[in-house]
Amino acid sequence: MSRSTAKSVVPPGLRVVAIGGGTGLSTLLRGLKCRVPHAAGLLSVPTRAPLIADLTAVVTVTDDGGSSGRLRRDFNMLPPGDLRNCMLALSEDERLISRLFRHRFRNGGELAGHNFGNLFIAALTDMSGDFGQAIRMAAEILAMRGHIFPATSANVTLAAQLEDGSIVRGETNITASRQRIVELMIEPPDPPPPPETLEAIAAADLITVGPGSLYTSIITNLLIRGIPEAIGTAQGTRVFVCNLMTQANESLHLTASQHIERIYEHAGRSIFDYALVNTAPVSEHLRERYAAEGAEVTVADIDRIEALGVQCITGNFAEEGDVLRHAADRVTDALLSLPMRNLAAAVR
Repeated sequence: MSRSTAKSVVPPGLRVVAIGGGTGLSTLLRGLKCRVPHAAGLLSVPTRAPLIADLTAVVTVTDDGGSSGRLRRDFNMLPPGDLRNCMLALSEDERLISRLFRHRFRNGGELAGHNFGNLFIAALTDMSGDFGQAIRMAAEILAMRGHIFPATSANVTLAAQLEDGSIVRGETNITASRQRIVELMIEPPDPPPPPETLEAIAAADLITVGPGSLYTSIITNLLIRGIPEAIGTAQGTRVFVCNLMTQANESLHLTASQHIERIYEHAGRSIFDYALVNTAPVSEHLRERYAAEGAEVTVADIDRIEALGVQCITGNFAEEGDVLRHAADRVTDALLSLPMRNLAAAVR
């Protein structure tokens, strides 16, 4: 029996942990949320679909730009931006509060440039005196269908070694750099995660990593003490959700398998059983639009991925609009079928 089929029992409601940051994680959470019954026991999908009994997001906290960066400096708190987006994605009625949480003040002196959702988290942090408690309070206020934990509660800074050997510090500066990233580091090194993060990973039936910026949304979580080890030894099904497009300095020209290789290099171990990879074509007009930003479609080199010991789940997982995003419903269907597939294999 393979490691990924070792579990003999999967509960009626799955325990799911999603790790990442940025718009990629919040998009994924919108799909997963629909499988979590709310207080009235109602669902957004037919009851025959696999349900989620417990949904946890583990979110990167290294943003140092814009409103998040200002609040981080002014209040000595963790940056709220990625956490805010995940709160919104998991809220009971996202449409009701989305405009409010996304509202950015254009005037008002010190308020100018701040996002209301960030200020909301800052206010709760100031009231409670604890960032973790502020997140728990927000979960109650927003009736979130899941838990959110920062990858670490430590005040950390990202640093990157670039291909010319130089070191760049700060997520904003790293993202703005045009050189390829060779290695990502975190300062101070080896920061601890909240205990709840490791407990959730250990108890999960399904663990997802990605999609998101390769270094600043995905790998940054794997630099936190204990997280790669927890994923590596977890009995749950572990899935990498591959990016649809590359990014100019973080992953330009990297194939899907090379994304996994970079993750393994920083995690120090193999941590995936499956990779969910889009194999549907992307329209020419979106290709041209992304090419202007130095991005391209991520090459799905299936054979190379499976040579790494990672089984591929392929299909049409893209949704086109003004931008290209993962189709949250189709991705959710594919992800939640994996623990059930492993259960069936284990009992045969």
